[in-house]
Amino acid sequence: MRDTFFLSLLLAALWLAISGVYKPVILMLGGASLLLVVWLSLRMKIVGEEHNPTVFSWRLPLFWLWALVQIIQSNLHVARLVFSPQKISPRIVTVPVPMKSSLGKVVFGNTCTLTPGTVTIGLNREKLVAHALDRQSARALVSGQLAAKIVWLEGSTEKTQ
Repeated sequence: MRDTFFLSLLLAALWLAISGVYKPVILMLGGASLLLVVWLSLRMKIVGEEHNPTVFSWRLPLFWLWALVQIIQSNLHVARLVFSPQKISPRIVTVPVPMKSSLGKVVFGNTCTLTPGTVTIGLNREKLVAHALDRQSARALVSGQLAAKIVWLEGSTEKTQ
């Protein structure tokens, strides 16, 4: 019930922020769409501990900012590689997955793919397999910095390997 309340609250805040229109008819349509989404979410059984909208809390915007910086830096690195193709040395890397939740693991794989120079090839409970464009891109993934940031995002105090 608490998860449903937080989902409703989050969706309402998001809808109000994005729509920017506060006329009665629009507010009623927004409320109806919110009820429909919450009802569908409950019916599909995707609201719960694993899918709690408050799992990442205040840490999520900080993670997004950090990831944006990493994506920009990787974009610049890949752009330099375009002008120096002899430095491209593709490789496959395997890194451990220290996240507790399935959601954390998915964020790990998706963030790896979003970062230019690396693409997630496979992800399971124990490891992530990725293609890296060069040694520097591989080193950035193997260093464990991304994994540590996502463990932090999950709210865990455990250290990564």
